[in-house]
Amino acid sequence: MQQIARAVAMAFNTLPRTHRIMLGSLTVVTLAVSVWRPYVYHPVSNSPIVKTVELEKNQLRTLLPEASEPIDQAPPTPEEDVPKDEIDEDVPNETGTHDYVVSSGDTLSSVLNQYGIDMGVISQLVKVDNDLRNLRVGQQLSWTLTDDGQLQRLSWETSRRETRIYDRFGDGFKSSSEIQKGEWQNSVLAGTVNGSFVSSARQAGLSGGEISAVIKALQWQLDFRKLRKGDRFSVLMSREMLDGKSEQSHLAGVRLQSGGKDYYAIRAEDGKFYDRSGSGLARGFMRFPTVKQYRVSSNFNPRRVNPVTGRVAPHRGVDFAVPIGTPVLAVGDGEVIVAKRSGGAGNYIAVRHGRQYMTRYMHLKKLLVKPGQKVKRGDRIGLTGNTGRSTGPHLHYEIWINNQAVNPLTAKLPRMEGLTGKDRSDYLARVREVTPKLKLQ
Repeated sequence: MQQIARAVAMAFNTLPRTHRIMLGSLTVVTLAVSVWRPYVYHPVSNSPIVKTVELEKNQLRTLLPEASEPIDQAPPTPEEDVPKDEIDEDVPNETGTHDYVVSSGDTLSSVLNQYGIDMGVISQLVKVDNDLRNLRVGQQLSWTLTDDGQLQRLSWETSRRETRIYDRFGDGFKSSSEIQKGEWQNSVLAGTVNGSFVSSARQAGLSGGEISAVIKALQWQLDFRKLRKGDRFSVLMSREMLDGKSEQSHLAGVRLQSGGKDYYAIRAEDGKFYDRSGSGLARGFMRFPTVKQYRVSSNFNPRRVNPVTGRVAPHRGVDFAVPIGTPVLAVGDGEVIVAKRSGGAGNYIAVRHGRQYMTRYMHLKKLLVKPGQKVKRGDRIGLTGNTGRSTGPHLHYEIWINNQAVNPLTAKLPRMEGLTGKDRSDYLARVREVTPKLKLQ
């Protein structure tokens, strides 16, 4: 009997890992089913007594081997894992809905493809309206995704008066158009911080969407969570009024005074915000989190099928094949919000950059930073490794924009940029027009 057992064990160990997982899982499940409703014979009675063994869901899960769990199990999504603050809670966030202001060099495919929308879907949109090939700087795109990441609706604000809408219809899309007939008016709203900025801005008359626009415009200059009582602000909003109500609005400029220092953000014709001298406000990002570019061993794929379970298990980042111990660099200025060991991700770090951007680095050998620590672009934050659920040494790297994972290799990242030539001259003329209106209370 012992010789038979040894022979079976040797045969089992020679099987490939995937086959061992499947055979082990099948054996355990078969045993679990066999004891689920056992028949126990009672010697006093001629009829069997049926005893049902009730197993809790978590008890049954413990019967299965750990290897049957997804190989690329990731840590909680940013919505679950990142510490919340009052701005996150108070400013509304419509899940699945995204807004984007067209800038120089953008095309419909370059904008949508970084969010995992297939080129086939983009081609269907262009087939409905060929004008989508000619996006202009400053125009706004808004789109809604279903829970499984499929494009449901696209809105294109071609001008302040016209918005074209493309709704999914069968295997394609149908288009419609909305013409705005309202009157645009400028409004200056000023206030003093007393408590949180969000509540103070609401008291001054700003809507939730307008507050969010102010926070995004100044996100690179200051931390709104650290404003103090008595800090003052003034906001210039351009609102479209229909029947006495604001239908939509655009932030034209904002001034915030904190600690005796003034912070400005004024919108240019390209839809971006600059300071009073025409310099860009965004902090530039590096494309790769390492000194040099390494081979990509696994690409971004929001609809990847796990080869073991057969279920959709999105790969929300890019894997780089790097030797163990390679320095990992912060791709941009930010604050470390997570630095810990987390199950399948092993040692991992999450860095928040402003209010819209977040980067995550997984399977590290060593963490070189702590939560709450400020980092600059190019700072060493960890060393690559093979921790967690990993099939070999590599760095898993993610970029999240507005709580949506995007392809790190194609995502449009913030750049240090400023206006030049005629664009700068036109902008400075606008600064001279807007700045006097931003008076503090």
